[in-house]
Amino acid sequence: MQTYWSEEDHSFIAIVHELPGCMADGQTQHEALANIQEIIKEWIEVASEEKREIPKSGEERKAVA
Repeated sequence: MQTYWSEEDHSFIAIVHELPGCMADGQTQHEALANIQEIIKEWIEVASEEKREIPKSGEERKAVA
């Protein structure tokens, strides 16, 4: 996950690179990170409904290694 300030949007952007299209914004980094948690849940729900592959999280990848 990455967060950055967007001058264009005048907000912080949180993006999850492992989940294509999964991003959220907020007026503060804290708000963007809180918002991305909900978007991650929704992304996974939609991916499950559409029978798309859901990538393992970084923690899950470490546990397998």
